[in-house]
Amino acid sequence: MTPLIVLAVVVLFVLVLAARTIRVIPQARAGVVERLGRYSRTLEPGLTIVTPFIDRVKPLVDLREQVINFSPQSVITEDNVVVGIETVLYFTITDPRSATYEIANPLQAIEQLTVTTLRNVIGGLSLEATLTARENVNTELRVVLDEATGKWGIRINRVEIKSVDPPADIRTAMEKQMRAERDRRAAILTAEGQKQSQILTAEGEKQAAVLTAEGERQAAILRAEGEAKAIDTVFAAIHEGRPTRDLLSYEYLQMLPQLAEGDANKVFVVPSEFAQAFGGIGEALTRGAREKDEPEG
Repeated sequence: MTPLIVLAVVVLFVLVLAARTIRVIPQARAGVVERLGRYSRTLEPGLTIVTPFIDRVKPLVDLREQVINFSPQSVITEDNVVVGIETVLYFTITDPRSATYEIANPLQAIEQLTVTTLRNVIGGLSLEATLTARENVNTELRVVLDEATGKWGIRINRVEIKSVDPPADIRTAMEKQMRAERDRRAAILTAEGQKQSQILTAEGEKQAAVLTAEGERQAAILRAEGEAKAIDTVFAAIHEGRPTRDLLSYEYLQMLPQLAEGDANKVFVVPSEFAQAFGGIGEALTRGAREKDEPEG
């Protein structure tokens, strides 16, 4: 019975010794080894062997990118407005030895450093700049934090302002201001639309008037040209026919009834040539009457 107990104790001791000697480090992890209380080496991912009872492996360090969400912090802006700012920080441990021995609580240290840096940065900005220039604030925070955490073996990859919460009265005033600004822009757009509409209407009326006047001018020119051609044709025919003064006077008398038509025709101007023609007609009539009275002989 005693040999079995001894054998069991030996087997248990061998298993414990093997467990303390053979270590498997997962991917994206690192193990810090202390030999007799002093730093010895850093274990890489994979199978490794350590000296039992002499080497001690500290808790594994996660080398993946990690995210910390800090609760909202009260920060005073340059224009004395208290705002609550919630931040999100992305970081990676690049040196497991420094992260283990240079800082006791890295997460708490990063949080406090983020809060103090945030207050320094936001303290130099107005509320409007804080709300509109988040990208600049994020960049400035990342630079300052990365510089401070470099000696801890931690790299700050990204800092994001998750939310900025001004007081309720400030939010109400901002909403009223934005509503008034939207109303002003709407009024300006409406006025611009009406202005453009009136300008286009006036331009259209102007173009229509110009086209109408141009058409009337062309029509008058064509009528004048037609009348001139008609007059030229008539005068050419008259000259070719060689009419006598008596014939012209007779034709004028024939046209007088047509000229007298209409209410506006009250006064007639008789040219001197037609007066002479009337005289010729009178002489011709007198001469004809005398010839009838004289006896034939």
